[in-house]
Amino acid sequence: MAEIGSTDLGYFEDVADLRNVVHVERVISAPASVIFDVLADPRRHPEVDGSGTLIEARSDSPVRLSRGVEFAMDMRRGLPYRMVSTVTEFDEGKLIAWAPAPAHGRAAWLFGRIWRYELEPVEGGTLVRETWDLSHDALRWILRFLYASRFRGDMTRSLQRLDDLVTIEY
Repeated sequence: MAEIGSTDLGYFEDVADLRNVVHVERVISAPASVIFDVLADPRRHPEVDGSGTLIEARSDSPVRLSRGVEFAMDMRRGLPYRMVSTVTEFDEGKLIAWAPAPAHGRAAWLFGRIWRYELEPVEGGTLVRETWDLSHDALRWILRFLYASRFRGDMTRSLQRLDDLVTIEY
C-alpha cells in the first residue's frame, strides 16, 4: 500500500485543495469486478469498514447500488446514529462514490463529504484507491484537522479487510 504520488493524479487534478482529500491505495489480488461487487452491495460495507462504526445497512437499502440510489446505514461512534448516503458517481467495475448525510436531515447542509472507491486493473490484480473527499464540506477545515490522520488509518484497515474478503472469495 502506497500513498498516491505527485504524478498521475487522475481525479485529484480537479480538486482545488488536496489538503481536503485523504486517500489510501492498495493492490488487491482479485479482479476489479469481484471487488466492485462487494463495494456495490451496502450490506457488505460493515465487513469492509476498518473504523468499526458501520453496524448494518437498513433493511430498506437496495441490494445493489447505482448512481442516484440512496441507502441507509446504522452506525455507532460512541453513540448510535444513522446516515443516509446517495450514490454520486458510478461506473460499473471502476468507480463508486457516495455522499453521506444525517438521516434526521438536521445539519445536512453542513455535509459535503464524499467516500470514493476507484478500481484500476494492474499487473497482479486491481489497484484500489479509497478517498475521503472534503472539498465541498462546510466543516472541511475542522474535519481535516481532527480526523484526517485517524481516517487514513481507518481507510488503510478497510482496504486490508476488503483484500481479505475478496481474496478468500476469489
